[in-house]
Amino acid sequence: MIESGQSGEDSTLTTGQEWLVDASGCTPERLKDRAALAGLFEELIVLLELKVVGQPQWHVFPEPGGVTGLALLSESHLTIHTFPEHGFAALNLYSCRVRPRPDFEALVARHLGARGCEVRELPRGVKA
Repeated sequence: MIESGQSGEDSTLTTGQEWLVDASGCTPERLKDRAALAGLFEELIVLLELKVVGQPQWHVFPEPGGVTGLALLSESHLTIHTFPEHGFAALNLYSCRVRPRPDFEALVARHLGARGCEVRELPRGVKA
């Protein structure tokens, strides 16, 4: 997708969007639970019709640590890093194809017990 500036001189080639999701007030046990995190990934993958390359990778840290997860996508990537000791999860989703914004607030509330959620959306692209 190419978007032009008002003068017609500047244009940006849109290469997708990236969402940075900060989930706070999460249930610490869910932030340590690989299955709960995999459920969040699966719902996002199905909802946005994403294509996973290979298998998602998970690393579970020793107590009191959390979990790091990565799903390589044909569209780019989906990641999470959790901090159970702080009730916090950092989720990142980049898709090179523009997608509608998921209801991240409801998703992290349901899967992680989050009481707060801040979502930043970054359009990605290059000046043409």
